[in-house]
Amino acid sequence: MVNYDKLNKIGKLYFGYEDIAKVLGISLASARVEAHRFVKYGILLRIKRNLYILRSVWQGLSQEERFAIANIIQVPSYVSFMSALEYYGITTQVLRDFIESVSQKRTKEVSIDGFVFIYTKIKSELYFGFVRKGDFFIAEPEKAFLDSLYMALLGRYRFDISSIDFDKFDIKKLRGFSRRYPKKVRGEVERYVQSSQA
Repeated sequence: MVNYDKLNKIGKLYFGYEDIAKVLGISLASARVEAHRFVKYGILLRIKRNLYILRSVWQGLSQEERFAIANIIQVPSYVSFMSALEYYGITTQVLRDFIESVSQKRTKEVSIDGFVFIYTKIKSELYFGFVRKGDFFIAEPEKAFLDSLYMALLGRYRFDISSIDFDKFDIKKLRGFSRRYPKKVRGEVERYVQSSQA
C-alpha cells in the first residue's frame, strides 16, 4: 500500500490529521477519512481524538514511550502507583499490559490494542511530587508509594506492600510528602518505616 509507505515517513511517535495530510499531499478532510480507513484496516491505532500511531511502531514501544503516551491520553497526568514503583525497581511485582497514572480530571480506563491505561483522579492538593524524565512525567518514588497507600486506605486500590523495598526510599522525603496527606496515611507511613528499620 503506497500510502502506508508514506506514513512511515512522518517520523513521529504519534501524529494527527495535519501530519497525514502533509505526507500524503491531501486535504485535512481527506486525511480524516484516510485515518479512519487506516484504523479500520489495522494499520493505525487511535490514541485519542486526532492522535494516531502506526501499529508496527506501537508493538515495539519501550516502557518510556508508553509512559509518554499515557501522559498524552489524559492531560494533565503523571505515571504513579505500582507502575512507577516498578520503573524505579522498588517493587518485586511485575506489571504487564497496563500503566497506572494519577489525573486531576477524572478516573477512567483507556484500552488500546489490549493495553490498558488506568487513570485515578486525586484531590488537587495531592497533585504534586512528580518529575519530568525525558518525554514523560512520573511520580517520585516516595510519592508513588503514598499515592498507592492513600488509595488503598480509601478502599480504591490494592497492592502488595510486602513487595516494597523501603531501603530505596528517601525516608526524609517520604515523611515530608506524607504531611500533606490525611492523618491515617501519616500513621501508616510511620508504622512501615519503623518496621523496616527494626
